Amino acid sequence: MNPIQYILQHFPLMVLDGAMATELERQGADLNDSLWSAKLLIENPELIADVHRQYFEVGADCAITASYQATIEGFVARGYTEQEAIQLIQKSVQIAVEARDQFWATYVQKYRTEQPIEGSADTLQPTDQYDRPKPLVAASVGPYGAFLADGSEYRGDYDLTEQQLIDFHRPRIQLLIEAGADILACETIPCLVEARAIVKVLEEFPGSYAWISFSAKDQQHISNGERIADCAKWLHTHEQVAAVGINCTALEYIPSLIEQIATSTDKPIVVYPNSGEQYDPVTKTWHGNSCDQHYGQQAHQWYNKGARLIGGCCRTTPQDIAQIKEIMN
Repeated sequence: MNPIQYILQHFPLMVLDGAMATELERQGADLNDSLWSAKLLIENPELIADVHRQYFEVGADCAITASYQATIEGFVARGYTEQEAIQLIQKSVQIAVEARDQFWATYVQKYRTEQPIEGSADTLQPTDQYDRPKPLVAASVGPYGAFLADGSEYRGDYDLTEQQLIDFHRPRIQLLIEAGADILACETIPCLVEARAIVKVLEEFPGSYAWISFSAKDQQHISNGERIADCAKWLHTHEQVAAVGINCTALEYIPSLIEQIATSTDKPIVVYPNSGEQYDPVTKTWHGNSCDQHYGQQAHQWYNKGARLIGGCCRTTPQDIAQIKEIMN
């Protein structure tokens, strides 16, 4: 069953996690690297697990894996064998699954101690028993531009055919599915041709689901200039697309983008924007200040507009995710 649909049948909102890289850097990791957060899959996987646990503890219903820039080509270019690259990509899912299962076992024990219920944990579903769903593990599938590490995920100017993009995405998607991800988070997609390529790969794996979230340049258009409403219309007819939305995008564009998506699909809408600072993909630096408006209050506005999966992208923190959880309770 579509795991997002299952959660939203029982809960009004699915809370996503926030930035992975921001928390890794806050804890001392140096991510100035073409592999970005995937670098820690090699150097310090336990730190990735710690960040996943932090987000679960503040209320996240989903962990997005540290595989955004993890590709076979990227690891091989850094001197790893293809087999080592495969193991590292799948390790991103394994880390998140283990962190989720450890968190959930502790949560269940505590909840059942504090609020005894009738029935067996083996027979009752999480949504029958608890005040939150068992969190999902969403395997991050970054765009081709993330592999290039040149900021082109904010432009979409790859000059590749749909078939070339299919060939690029297929190996990693297969590895992430086989590693046990609950769903794929195909994120920061800058152009519809790449979204189409990903969906066609997904169709090679029946029973698998993904959300597709684009990066956007303004209130109506994704990064390469196509209308988000047109993208949502194309994705609407594809059953394995479990949600459609926007991530890694300026906060001020989100309300309008939600409205535009809603004109073309009734699929759940996913939004996880940046904190408010502006990213320079050339210098790989952030400028300006985070939005001073309460993140949870903004999330409530997005919910009222129609978003049903809400979290944070670059520069957001566990505190921001806790605010979403708090204001929606």
